[in-house]
Amino acid sequence: MTVATVPSVSYSITVRLEVPAGGKAVSQLTHAVESAGGVVTALDVTNAGHETLRIDVTCAARDTDHAQAIVDQLDAVEGVVIHKVSDRTFLMHLGGKIEMQSKVPLRNRDELSMAYTPGVARVSMAIARNPEDARRLTIKRNSVAVVTDGSAVLGLGNIGPAAALPVMEGKAALFKRFAGIDAWPICLDTQDVDEIVQIVRAIAPGFGGINLEDISAPRCFEVERRLRELLDIPVFHDDQHGTAICVLAALTNALRVVGKELGAVRITLAGAGAAGTAVLRLLLAAGARDVVVCDYLGAVHRGRDDLDDSLRWIAEHTNAEGYSGDLRGAVKGADVFIGVSAPGILSGDDIATMAEGAVVFALANPEPEVAPDDAREHAAVVATGRSDYPNQINNVLAFPGVFRGLLDAQASVVTEEMLLAAAKALAAVVTDEELGPNYIIPSVFHPDVSGAVAAAVRESAGGRARTGMTEA
Repeated sequence: MTVATVPSVSYSITVRLEVPAGGKAVSQLTHAVESAGGVVTALDVTNAGHETLRIDVTCAARDTDHAQAIVDQLDAVEGVVIHKVSDRTFLMHLGGKIEMQSKVPLRNRDELSMAYTPGVARVSMAIARNPEDARRLTIKRNSVAVVTDGSAVLGLGNIGPAAALPVMEGKAALFKRFAGIDAWPICLDTQDVDEIVQIVRAIAPGFGGINLEDISAPRCFEVERRLRELLDIPVFHDDQHGTAICVLAALTNALRVVGKELGAVRITLAGAGAAGTAVLRLLLAAGARDVVVCDYLGAVHRGRDDLDDSLRWIAEHTNAEGYSGDLRGAVKGADVFIGVSAPGILSGDDIATMAEGAVVFALANPEPEVAPDDAREHAAVVATGRSDYPNQINNVLAFPGVFRGLLDAQASVVTEEMLLAAAKALAAVVTDEELGPNYIIPSVFHPDVSGAVAAAVRESAGGRARTGMTEA
């Protein structure tokens, strides 16, 4: 399957070029970009003379090859001289996307003496006498470590810690933008579980929470479990719990659209890794009863002889009828399909075999499990992880608000009740008047999202939470 792509700002370029001042070249620039399949988003004259004009043409392309084709088309316009081509995405990342700033002025000797030595010694001694004061007197009260080993970065796979850093920077920027939280990228040059746990345990005193990110399964399960046992601050694996919150919130509203109840629908879930397992756990906690999970070998059931601990738990809690076929068979008659797996594993014809009023969440990125346009021909509600279709399920809807609530409550752990509360609050942001097949989940820029999720988590925490999530 190939998902038709359209020009995207992710492949936005600015072409600095020169054209004759009196010719037709200026009027031909937009036509040249459009004839190559691009979209002009800005055209700025940066220098004007009697003989020539210098112009910056900014346009969106589908990918890097398409961007080059656009440049070639511009270069073919008579009289055009190309000076420079800039990739706007790479320009945004030059030197990194985040920075540290002081919250206090350091204008004179007195201010320096209070912020640093000798005045800071009084504050350090106060914390030494009462370690709980660290939350009140340091950045710990508002800081999160975004920790990765680079083993499962976005949809790119095991690309290592250095290549993961731009993603972790972006995550930190989102924490600040949507919840006012100071987050720090921690990219570890090890994929050994023992080493990851020990490193995070050692740096934990400086943080109010740990956000595990892009760590592959099954390693991520063990890392999270052990850190929860060792630390007195919350540990949240966004690939698991953030995804689960957003899926449950979106499904809550999708079922409202089609007039069905979570406890009465049959759900087929593709993907038994970190995200799939977390989605399953939260769905079951919310009241789902009839779920079949499929991995690349087909349905997970008790009779399989390749079950590790995680798959065994899935087999014991799902697929009561013991279905042992493939994914295509599992979606037949299903009310809901949720994919957190791989691209192109279903077709529109497969979706046509689902129950009336079917709900399809095809969340693999950038290419979903089924082409959204094909799914829409047969399903009542379709959601993806993509920004170019309605109903984008994006973890940014969850993790900033979740951590805002955890930090405000000075919670020591993340509980299942908090995740359920977060999902319920996120779903409730969509009002009855707004709810529809193309609007089951709010935009990440909706002003109420982070605050609503934070308030729900804070209330669920009840000050300081002391019990953790149920273990498998």
